[in-house]
Amino acid sequence: MNLRVIGLGAVVLAAALLSPAASAGPAGAPVAPAGPAGAGGAPGEAPGKAPTEAPALLAGIDAPPAAGTATCGPEVASPDGVEAQTCVLTEGRDTWARTYYRNATGEELGAVLTLMAPGGRTVQAHCEVRAEDEPGVCETPAEPSRGTSAEYTAVAEFAESGESPLLLRSGSNSAP
Repeated sequence: MNLRVIGLGAVVLAAALLSPAASAGPAGAPVAPAGPAGAGGAPGEAPGKAPTEAPALLAGIDAPPAAGTATCGPEVASPDGVEAQTCVLTEGRDTWARTYYRNATGEELGAVLTLMAPGGRTVQAHCEVRAEDEPGVCETPAEPSRGTSAEYTAVAEFAESGESPLLLRSGSNSAP
């Protein structure tokens, strides 16, 4: 059998058993655009924060500490090789969006992450998604909360550059 299929099956099984609510917590200091995980100081990593727990899709990268709340949609994948999970994160009086992704397409992609707040306010982050099969994150800037976390929604859209068709859309409140 293909090792990639077996690995993906193990990730799905772990996610189903360990995280039925698809819950993760927020990171300490979110950073707007983010890239793949790496040693300290990589784009998207909160400085001085040690990984503790992350969605199963990208376990071990830029993982959030236990404080705060998160509302995450399901892990979704495109036939082209993009996988993502999108969350609305709240810590203290701040709220922001984060999407965890993996790009196995072999092509550089662009992602637009949109946080939709109560009252029609939106915050967007445009992120470069490198052409490597490594986990990465993209975050919007944190903003002062304007209601409960349940009133926020986040959507991440992945596409090739230019006017290319959408490859994947991932939401924080999507049904599996």
